[in-house]
Amino acid sequence: MADTYRILTLNNISARGLDRLPRERYEVGSDLNQPDAILVRSADMHKITVPPSVLAIGRAGAGTNNIPVAELSKRGIPVFNSPGANANAVKELVLAGLFLAARNICQAWIFARNLSGDDHAIDEAVEKGKKQFVGFELPGRTLGVIGLGAIGVEVANSAQALGMKVLGYDPQITVHRAWQLSASVEQALSLDDLFARSDAISVHVPLNNDTRGLVSAARLSLMRKGGVILNFARAPIVDDAALIASLKSNHLGAYICDFPNNVLKDHARVVTLPHLGASTGEAEENCAVMVADTVREYLENGTIRNSVNFPESLLPRIPVVTRVAVANRNVPNMVGQISTCLAAAGLNIADLLNKSRGEYAYTLIDIDSAVPQSIVGQIRGIEGVLAARVI
Repeated sequence: MADTYRILTLNNISARGLDRLPRERYEVGSDLNQPDAILVRSADMHKITVPPSVLAIGRAGAGTNNIPVAELSKRGIPVFNSPGANANAVKELVLAGLFLAARNICQAWIFARNLSGDDHAIDEAVEKGKKQFVGFELPGRTLGVIGLGAIGVEVANSAQALGMKVLGYDPQITVHRAWQLSASVEQALSLDDLFARSDAISVHVPLNNDTRGLVSAARLSLMRKGGVILNFARAPIVDDAALIASLKSNHLGAYICDFPNNVLKDHARVVTLPHLGASTGEAEENCAVMVADTVREYLENGTIRNSVNFPESLLPRIPVVTRVAVANRNVPNMVGQISTCLAAAGLNIADLLNKSRGEYAYTLIDIDSAVPQSIVGQIRGIEGVLAARVI
């Protein structure tokens, strides 16, 4: 009989995603005890205790700042996200932000809304006032894109199609993303090189110690006068104080972002949106479908893809084998110790995959026969093993 699984949802997850979990094998709800996995969108998991029964966390979105990834990694629990599922939604908002800045649309709209008098008076006020909202056109301008993942690549390609010159910077770009990137996108030699040659810059990197304050006073000073910063990634990637100072000196032209705060929201040349990046029905559905599929693959076959803390691990499975999945620290002789444990029990290995990522590793082992739970217990007892199960 096939295993059954319990999935706890901490937010409303798109029904299209939940439909990927067959009801005959999956019980899904917001108040389940002892869940096998948790699906989450924006709920702050730092404030809750993750039950010992949990095998996986699925984030219906890209960022995982609301999830205690480091603590879960120590327990051998993979955290899955849905990279690229919301890429088109974010790309469209970034392009909208670029147009808002180029044509001073929000400022002009506020001006028009505040007009008073009869139509003749409004017409006169419009003719006198419109000069303050003169903008610029995009063709021939240079857009710098920092981070060439799913979103950054789409932004770069779309800006290039609009006639812009595009510079890209991402030392860790994957082969997959490089194939998707337009050949016309030029590689910046460094972040400073990108800032110095860009009329507008869009950031698409995760928030970590290396990217916090990436848009700094020193880098803003390198930009061309009247430049635009677009931030639909994470708020702290931009140094707000440095940005306001650059706007005050009239060096920077505009800032468009998805993160209102008291420093930014009322500034005349700042447009803050209420975190709308992935707020489309299509993006929510795409994210839910992707994360439901990856969590299901993991629970049923031990397969790991789109995990932020464990390595991609794909091993084709023959129906007649029993699979053992082991998460462990990336230290020498782990596979040897696990294999020795299986051999001592007279169990023959049909296939094996071992992958590592930083300080963590993951092993899938297919066995020709059933595997007693006592053997799994022995594997769990090996120093460095974080979690082990039979599938």
